[in-house]
Amino acid sequence: MSGSRITAVGHYQPARVLTNEDLAGMVDTSDAWITSRVGIRTRHIAGPDEPVDELAAHAAAKALAAAGRTPDEIDLVLVATSTATDRSPNMAARVAARLGMPGPAVMDVNVVCAGFTHALATADHAVRAGGAERVLVIGADKMSDVTDWTDRTTCVLVGDGAGAAVVEAAAPGAADGIGPVLWGSVPEMGNAVRIEGTPPRFAQEGQSVYRWATTRLPEFARRACEKAGLTPEDLAAVVLHQANLRIVEPLARRIGAVNAVVARDVVDSGNTSAASIPLAFSKLVEQGAVSSGDPVLLFGFGGNLSYAGQVVRCP
Repeated sequence: MSGSRITAVGHYQPARVLTNEDLAGMVDTSDAWITSRVGIRTRHIAGPDEPVDELAAHAAAKALAAAGRTPDEIDLVLVATSTATDRSPNMAARVAARLGMPGPAVMDVNVVCAGFTHALATADHAVRAGGAERVLVIGADKMSDVTDWTDRTTCVLVGDGAGAAVVEAAAPGAADGIGPVLWGSVPEMGNAVRIEGTPPRFAQEGQSVYRWATTRLPEFARRACEKAGLTPEDLAAVVLHQANLRIVEPLARRIGAVNAVVARDVVDSGNTSAASIPLAFSKLVEQGAVSSGDPVLLFGFGGNLSYAGQVVRCP
């Protein structure tokens, strides 16, 4: 079985920027209150005429262009999202239609904030098993659609956006570019992060998630490194789910990745759920903060309470 690698990444965010000062005019909050508790300063918000699949297609088009691939070369489209409005057609099918793809397999992956790393593992497995040669993996969410904008405990967190990666079979004999996944869940804590109801609304038990993430996840992240044959000290970058800067920073320290660049895109983008990891990773690549071939830990966690992570080589 051939291994796989990420050949390119891309990202997209809506033009509208919502600042903490803007939020202070909507709910009882302030810039000082938000930054001290979650570290977020701005977030991008999509308009009513910008659906999830449009965000996803923009990010996907950028990733395809960076990879030098055309839409007809993709065998499988995987979209990680939990904010799809309709059940069918799914987001992957709608993205394929927007990009003019002739007939790829299309699947959505709903593992909320850990969706992208689950989808990336699924793409890797499909390539290894011979089910696909080239896969488009997208994380896209429009959290503004499922947010109660009168609830200051949640509305200050969220943003909209998308990130994408092109995954291809590695050359025969080449080192794997996507390491083995470490994934699982904590079913008894499944209600700690929720998007439910009619209309659906995002809610969470923030303190429970914080305690779990900062105490349990460092061990899982180190095990993901072990599966890739590396130590945390070998990592060039760490890209965690951008939930909250007060989770990201202590978690990165406890992993022990002392030489790594730590993605802090949450400051500018807020919590974009399944989009947060590919969005932050793509920005690191675009900014030149990581180099081709560098080992990068991607680790998602959140709803269900699910987690998934793997070490990848930078495209």
